[in-house]
Amino acid sequence: MADVARLAGVSHQTVSRVLNGHPNVRAETQARVQAAIEELGYRRNSSARALVTRRTGVIGVVAFDTIHYGPAQTLAGIEHAARADGYFLSVVTLQTVTPAAVREAMDYLAQQSVEGYVVIAPKRAVVEGLADQPAGRPVVAVEGGEAPDLPMVCVDQVGGGYLATRHLLDLGHRTVHHVGGPRDWLEAEGRIEGWRRALEEAGAEVPEPHFGDWRPRSGYDIGVRLARDPGITAVFVANDQMALGTLRALAEAGVRVPEDVSVVGFDDIPESEFFTPPLTTVAQDFTEVGRRGIGLLIDLLKEPGGATAEPPARRVVPARLVIRTSTAPARP
Repeated sequence: MADVARLAGVSHQTVSRVLNGHPNVRAETQARVQAAIEELGYRRNSSARALVTRRTGVIGVVAFDTIHYGPAQTLAGIEHAARADGYFLSVVTLQTVTPAAVREAMDYLAQQSVEGYVVIAPKRAVVEGLADQPAGRPVVAVEGGEAPDLPMVCVDQVGGGYLATRHLLDLGHRTVHHVGGPRDWLEAEGRIEGWRRALEEAGAEVPEPHFGDWRPRSGYDIGVRLARDPGITAVFVANDQMALGTLRALAEAGVRVPEDVSVVGFDDIPESEFFTPPLTTVAQDFTEVGRRGIGLLIDLLKEPGGATAEPPARRVVPARLVIRTSTAPARP
């Protein structure tokens, strides 16, 4: 910083004001300082700045199973939002999820002097691991559908499941079969609750759901069984990858989509509009989830001691139905 000040012909304090966006610096002076910064390739010493300000500008993130589209896109949305607000991320990705592993990850991040935590919490075990959260640092759960004691941001999974099912009922299908995600995932629970709610509200039969593991193979295996039942005319699949497998199984069995069976997925992955046929699905706005999650954490960081609101804030991002050609009116 002293080198920048010397080259720009200003004081050390003026350089500091420019770096911190102080309004009382003349435009000409600011331009000279910025030119000196670029010429010298100056970069802030984050460790020294943290000693002075007692702020590291680092947010700790606990992530899980980023091989799946939802958690991976949620992490990307958090990273983009944090960077836009001038924060960096320190990320721990869990290979196995237990309450102890979650606490261990947060202890590790505490050693990196993070200012607060964002925890991607799609499974019940993650939420249980947040029960003993570290004192003095705020925590925001993302996709923790059942984290009543924590500030939380999530997509309306129940509403998304309801939209998908209601769409099929409105097309004249007498009931809708469901291919659910893993039983221990909160998002899968929310989607099945929305499916069930729509059927019960319409007075329709509620068939026994099938459960997969989010992967196309499980959707295919379930689709093979569904194709054997000529009475099935509509299927809501809890994610697009399983829907891809279901579409393949139906096609191999000679069941036409949407003429014989209508299919709806969930997530709106980039490939879904190129399935055969293009998939009707429910879109999640992961960018908005990240923005709201980081925004909520920053709000908490501004409060003394990172205090949480009473009751803790809960921000829900609406789901959106995307209609393509895998759904059609029920056959007479």
